[in-house]
Amino acid sequence: MRLLRIIGKRFSRNRLSVIGAVTVLLLITISLLAPFIAPYDPTAIDVRHTLSPPSKTHLLGTDELGRDLLSRIIWGSRVSLKVGFVAAGIAIVIGIVIGAIAGFYGGKVDAILMRFVDIMLAFPTFFLILAVIAILEPNIFTIMAVIGITSWMDVARLVRAEFLSLKERDFVGAARVVGVSDTRLIFRHILPNALSPVFVAATFGVAGAILIESGLSFLGLGVQPPDPSWGNILTSGKDNIEIAWWLSLYPGLAILITVLSYNLVGEGLRDALDPRLWETERR
Repeated sequence: MRLLRIIGKRFSRNRLSVIGAVTVLLLITISLLAPFIAPYDPTAIDVRHTLSPPSKTHLLGTDELGRDLLSRIIWGSRVSLKVGFVAAGIAIVIGIVIGAIAGFYGGKVDAILMRFVDIMLAFPTFFLILAVIAILEPNIFTIMAVIGITSWMDVARLVRAEFLSLKERDFVGAARVVGVSDTRLIFRHILPNALSPVFVAATFGVAGAILIESGLSFLGLGVQPPDPSWGNILTSGKDNIEIAWWLSLYPGLAILITVLSYNLVGEGLRDALDPRLWETERR
């Protein structure tokens, strides 16, 4: 508990990270309450108010089909956050398993797995995702799976580095002496002590997944209309940028604020979880 207080104290000192955390919580709340706070049905077409500028009736204006932009952005936040969390979760699980096995066993196992990681890193991630999405049906489940499966490499390298250090500690040797199995030793004894960088990577991973999903939807390979996504709203903005500036500005700001907030939280966690600074705080 004392360690958690130290981490919380260090995190709270970073004002930008605190602002980012509050913004993230606000975005999550908005996405969960979307059915109750969105003023209109995000898919409802109103040909009488096509490309209407921001007004009292439509606070952020409407798109080319008369759909309320504010409602579409609110509902689009659910898609973006869902993709971010699920894709980051998939990447974290794969990265932990591969990194833990490579770091724990070392030798040929480590060499083979790390060469596989190097091969995956050699491919431009976004273009690899584009290639897979172009083959498969573009829907939200495919997007979450593909982003997660192509984004685990950094997590694997972080976990491997932690395992290489931790497996030489005395508590691991003591566990081996009493006959603890490798699986229990990896996931029960070593892994909990190697999760600090994983938390940081997960935060950055959510931001990256949201950005990738927005890019895919912008290109027409992500969430398909009429379902709202920040990326496909931007596509409408691109097509009407000369006469409807609001279609590009507001979803762009939503993406910017969301990704920036997660990155700020990640930066704060990285500083707060830095073990080199814990001793200073204890003193």
